Amino acid sequence: MLAIKTKKFVNATIEAPPSKSYTQRALVIAALAKGKSVIKNPLFSDDTYYMIQALKNFGVKIWRNGSNIVINGANGMLKQPKSIIYVGNAGTAMRFLATIAAVSEGETTITGDKRMQQRPIQDLLDALGSLGVRCESNKGFPPIKIYGGSFNGGSIKLSGGTSSQYLSSILMCAPYANKNVTINLNGKLASEPYVDITIDAMKKFGVNAKCINHKKFIVKNSKKYKAKNYKIEGDATNASYFFAAAAVTKGKIMVKNINPNSKQGDIKFVGVLKRMGCGVKRGKNFIQVEGHSLKSIDVDMNEMPDIVPTLAVASLFADSTTVIRNAPNLRLKETDRLKALAFELRKIGANVEELQDGLRIKRRRLQKAIIETYNDHRIAMSFAVAGLAINGIRIKNPACVSKSFPDFWKKFNEMCKK
Repeated sequence: MLAIKTKKFVNATIEAPPSKSYTQRALVIAALAKGKSVIKNPLFSDDTYYMIQALKNFGVKIWRNGSNIVINGANGMLKQPKSIIYVGNAGTAMRFLATIAAVSEGETTITGDKRMQQRPIQDLLDALGSLGVRCESNKGFPPIKIYGGSFNGGSIKLSGGTSSQYLSSILMCAPYANKNVTINLNGKLASEPYVDITIDAMKKFGVNAKCINHKKFIVKNSKKYKAKNYKIEGDATNASYFFAAAAVTKGKIMVKNINPNSKQGDIKFVGVLKRMGCGVKRGKNFIQVEGHSLKSIDVDMNEMPDIVPTLAVASLFADSTTVIRNAPNLRLKETDRLKALAFELRKIGANVEELQDGLRIKRRRLQKAIIETYNDHRIAMSFAVAGLAINGIRIKNPACVSKSFPDFWKKFNEMCKK
C-alpha cells in the first residue's frame, strides 16, 4: 500500500513515457514485415512483454538493444506456436494476436488471467470466421483457439461498438490475406482514434488502409510491410495524470515528448481541461497545462474512454456536477471501470450516480480513504492525482501500474519534489 503525500502546488517539467498503443502496433507490424526493423523509444511494460513473448512463440526473432527493440520480420510466414500463449490481462495482445494466429500455420491457443477470461471476443471471432478462419472459444470468451492457414480475405461485416481493437487486429494483418479485405462496420465505431493510430502505423511501414467515413475499410493484399526504423511518440493517456495534477493543485505542468497533433484521441484531454478553466499552451513537442478554478462540464468521452478515470478524479474539484457520457465499453476493461470509479469516488466523499454509459459526479466533503485498484493501472494512477489534494489517500497494489507505465511512481515523485 502506498500513501500519497499532498502537494499544494505542482510546478514541474515531465517527459511523457512512450505510447503503449503505438508500441503494440509497431511490434505486430514489424513482426509481419520483411527485413529487420528497429523500434526506437518503445514502451517497456507488462503489455509489451506479453506481446514480445507471443510473437517469439510464432517464430519471430526479437531482442532488446539498449533502449530499442530489434525485430527480424517473418514476411508474413509465421510458425505454429509450440505452446499455449498467455497474455495476462492484456486485452490489446489478446485481440491483436487472434488475427496473427489466423495468418500463422497450424493451431494456436491464446489465454489470459481470470479477468481476461471475462472479456468478450466473439465479435472478432465471428469476423475472422467470415474471412475463412476457424475459431473456437469458451462461449465467446477466452481462452480461444485459432486454426491458421485459412485467412482468405474478402468482404465482411464487423460490429464496431464493443472494441476498436477488433477492427485494428484485422486491418494490421489484412495485407497477408489471400484476397483483398473489405470491412463494413455495423453501428458506430467505439474509440475511433485508436483505429487512426493503427492506420498511421500501417502507413509508416508501407501499407495504406483506405478508410471511408470510419464505416468502411479496404486493405489490398498487393502490398506488404517493409522493415524500417520507427520511433514511438509519447503517450497521451499517461501524460493525462500530470495534466490533471496541474488542474487539481492549480499548478503548472509541462509535458515534453508529446505531439500536440497526435493521432492519439487522448491528446484531446487538454481541450477538456481548457473547457474546465485550465490554461493550455502547445509547442512543437510539448503541452503545458496551468490549473485554475475548475468548472463542471458535460462531456462525451467515446473517443477517449481511457481518460475517464483521470477526468472523474479531476471532477472532484469542479464547482458543480460533471457528467461523463458515452463510454459503455469501460465496463469491459481491466475491471468494470465505471462501477469501480463510482465506488472509490464515493469513498473519498463524492456524490456519484453510476450511469449505464458513464458517471454523474458532484463534489461533497472530501475525505481520506484507502483506494482499491482492482489490479487496474488506470485506477491507481488516477487516484494518485486525488491524493495530491486530499490528505490521507492510500493506494492498494501500486505495482499494477507496470501494465502500461512502470516508471509512473518515479515520475510522480519527481513532479512532487519540484
